[in-house]
Amino acid sequence: MKKTILLLTFSCLASCQGTKDIPTKNIINPVKYTNSITAEELKTHLYIVASDSMEGRETGSAGQKKAGKYLISQYQKNKIPFPKGAQNYYQHIPAAFLNAIKNENLPDSENIWAFIEGSEKPNEIIVISAHYDHIGVKNNAIFYGADDDGSGTVALLEIAQAFQLAKKEGKGPKRSILFLHVTGEEHGLHGSRYYTENPLFPIKNTVADINIDMIGRRDEAHTKSNNYVYLIGADRLSSELDKICKTVNENYVHLDLDYKYNALNDPNNFYRRSDHYNFAALGIPSVFIFNGTHADYHRKTDTPDKIEYDALAKRAQLAFNIAWELANRENRIVVDKK
Repeated sequence: MKKTILLLTFSCLASCQGTKDIPTKNIINPVKYTNSITAEELKTHLYIVASDSMEGRETGSAGQKKAGKYLISQYQKNKIPFPKGAQNYYQHIPAAFLNAIKNENLPDSENIWAFIEGSEKPNEIIVISAHYDHIGVKNNAIFYGADDDGSGTVALLEIAQAFQLAKKEGKGPKRSILFLHVTGEEHGLHGSRYYTENPLFPIKNTVADINIDMIGRRDEAHTKSNNYVYLIGADRLSSELDKICKTVNENYVHLDLDYKYNALNDPNNFYRRSDHYNFAALGIPSVFIFNGTHADYHRKTDTPDKIEYDALAKRAQLAFNIAWELANRENRIVVDKK
């Protein structure tokens, strides 16, 4: 997760009329596919994504590119294609863009995307995002970024696999799902900013963004249990998105939802510090799923052995169920706030 704050200008877009049913009663039960998201598979992925060979995944580095190739190999393994209209799994971002706001001499980098086309409303897009960059090597020490944001990165792989399993069984999403691994988050939310300024699909067709950034640990406020997650931003633009998050959690996942950092006067300003913000700034309902910071945040000690994989699995399952409801309900959610 990015340490500093990036300020953007908000401009809300109109949204289509939604439905009051939360969740929609005729949606296929997602429990089977929820349960396909496992702690064991997440652990396998994360020990690779946050390994020595990835060298801390600094934006544009050889280690980050190696991590990107691993992500692509998993999508290919599960026969999840790159999006229609794209030439491959990469959205290339030039160095000039990455250095335009603050010149940090970053090289070219890439967002990575995969896509499951909707069966009934393919032009309406649900984005599930996580950043796969971290802060690299400093003073010859690898900053592994297992929680930040290796945890969100591997969650996307498992969520995509769950949707693809449903599709193979004839129960694929009605709306399309874009799995978006963004780069440059640690330097200023650059990858998500590049996507929202250069979208593959029209912004007006983007229904919501579910952003996952740090979901594998617990913070000092929850020392007695990891069965919680912070939700940030779900109610800022859409009352329906907020209700969906609460209802699918109550029905399927049973985490304690903590709204501490959703407060408008939150001194940490987490709402503006991860990639959902670039979507929300364009009027796209967005929710940020987060476990809070801990002693290993932005330190070399953020390693995969410290991840609580049971908590990581449940939080990934929550993100999946939010996406499942958004993708399969009759009408897209309404933007009813500014």
